[in-house]
Amino acid sequence: MITIRKNLISQIPGEPIQEAPYTWVDARDINRDDITQLEEKYAISSELLADIMDQDEQARIEREDDYIALIMRLPALADDCKGINQYAVPLGIVLVRDTVITICQSDSIVLEDFAKNRYRQYPVQTAEGFVVSILGRAVMVYIRLLKYINRQKSQVEEQLHKSIMNYELIQLLQIQKSLVYFSTSLTTNEALMERLQRTPYFRLESEDERDFLEDVITDNKQAIEMANIYSSILTGTMDAFASVISNNMNVIMKRLTIISISLMIPTFITGFYGMNIALPYMQSPFAWIGILVFCGASSMIGGWALSDRRNARLVQRSVQGSRQAEKEYRKKKRKKRGLPD
Repeated sequence: MITIRKNLISQIPGEPIQEAPYTWVDARDINRDDITQLEEKYAISSELLADIMDQDEQARIEREDDYIALIMRLPALADDCKGINQYAVPLGIVLVRDTVITICQSDSIVLEDFAKNRYRQYPVQTAEGFVVSILGRAVMVYIRLLKYINRQKSQVEEQLHKSIMNYELIQLLQIQKSLVYFSTSLTTNEALMERLQRTPYFRLESEDERDFLEDVITDNKQAIEMANIYSSILTGTMDAFASVISNNMNVIMKRLTIISISLMIPTFITGFYGMNIALPYMQSPFAWIGILVFCGASSMIGGWALSDRRNARLVQRSVQGSRQAEKEYRKKKRKKRGLPD
């Protein structure tokens, strides 16, 4: 859908409210008819539109004969930040004389804020300042979403501390994927901002706009650091939970092995007495009772011999014995030197 917004308000502290001297053509959720209109009415090349429609397109700026085109990465509108799986989409900006055309294949929180004038103290009095304002608003939304994702990660971790389930692990994977999307998008946007400071065909006329761009670059670096830190912490958390799952599996397999070995002794006894040869007590009608008692006792003894508690006690005794031997060795050594105990 293409919407022409001519009444974009410039809010400058200390000055009266005034309309911006350019027209904003807002194209979001575009279809084939919108693409055709952009090509015919605004003479935008099909190659540029194809790049904007590419989900994996990176941020950049280029100059054509009739316009200046920019592509940046914006956080998508994911149910007003209520979903864990966040992602980023490319936004194309075309500067044609006194017109600013924004092209996005889906919706975005950033564009929605500008469409409803939910911003303040942004230098939107020029087309170049409006572009920088979009970048600045995008960085603020990125930081807000990163903090939201971090809170969701903490909640999932608390649930995993109680019981490790597949649903919580899948949520952590979705959070990690969102962090990768954000980190990549922020990095490409940073390269675009640094190029905006050097390129000769994108000039920021006022000192306020240049200062605002420097502040946006600083905030963008902070967002990159946040994304990298959260991603590193999440990677360590998932590795820790993977180790816990592996350790739990080892404990279960160890217990099953102990049970299997314990049952091998009565199986051996019953197999021995199942042979068709003369055996002791084979004529006694109550021999099976003694065999059952012997099998049960052997299973209990075998389970106790292989139990974790017994092994832990043996290890503890071994450690205590080594410490006692070390103390006695030190006492003998001090006696040889004639030192008091």
